[in-house]
Amino acid sequence: MPVITDPQAVAPRDARRMTQLFLRRLEELEEGTPEYQYVRNTLVELSLPLVHFVARRFQQREDQHEDIRQVGTVGLIKAIDRFDLERGVGFTSFAIPYITGEIKRFFRDTTWALHVPRRLQEQRIELARAVDRLETRLGRSPRTGELAEEMGLSVEEVVEAQVASNAYSTHSLDLSAEEDADSKEGSTLLGRIGCCDPALEKVENLNALKPLLSELGERDRRILEMHFGEELTQQQIGDALGLSQMHISRLLRRCLDELRTGMTQD
Repeated sequence: MPVITDPQAVAPRDARRMTQLFLRRLEELEEGTPEYQYVRNTLVELSLPLVHFVARRFQQREDQHEDIRQVGTVGLIKAIDRFDLERGVGFTSFAIPYITGEIKRFFRDTTWALHVPRRLQEQRIELARAVDRLETRLGRSPRTGELAEEMGLSVEEVVEAQVASNAYSTHSLDLSAEEDADSKEGSTLLGRIGCCDPALEKVENLNALKPLLSELGERDRRILEMHFGEELTQQQIGDALGLSQMHISRLLRRCLDELRTGMTQD
């Protein structure tokens, strides 16, 4: 078995011949032995030009160029491990789809801002293509029903794909919202997000309490009004109604228990 000190310095014509030789030798060796590792590693280095060839197809993503090469190398290693000389297929023809597939899988799994099922990731691409076809054909933006018919899906599935497409990219909440004419100078998207009104629960409770109050007797309603509305003490209420302070206390407790029970019932 020849020893190659610098596989990447081998001329392309020689590299193809050496690749076949090393692939054949790899099938003969026992996995895990030092010679097996040497042959396998040399095959990877001899075949790296295939990774560079495929990576050039994605050269518009310059910021991820190194990641693309690393991922493509993983695809190359998988191709080497799964290649079978007996199938009669050239190694280049066998390896390029593995390398390309690994790179595409990398983009599919890492370019989405939020994780969504792979089925919806693929439907986003189909949806974009269907929108382009229908816009060209109809001269306007297609309706959901038209998209469903074009894609062979139900309206619900198209809506699901449209919603999932929103997860492909996100914007920082600190992003300026100045492009909106109604926005105040220096405002951000975060400043435009609504929040829970602390008085909302109070309004809901008052609406739920109103019919319960109408079910009380007139004296009970008057006692509640004097205690909570006029903020009179139990003694002052008793003096006004000719009742003892202790009686007023019992009446208040009974009214509040009835109202509390009514408010907590489903």
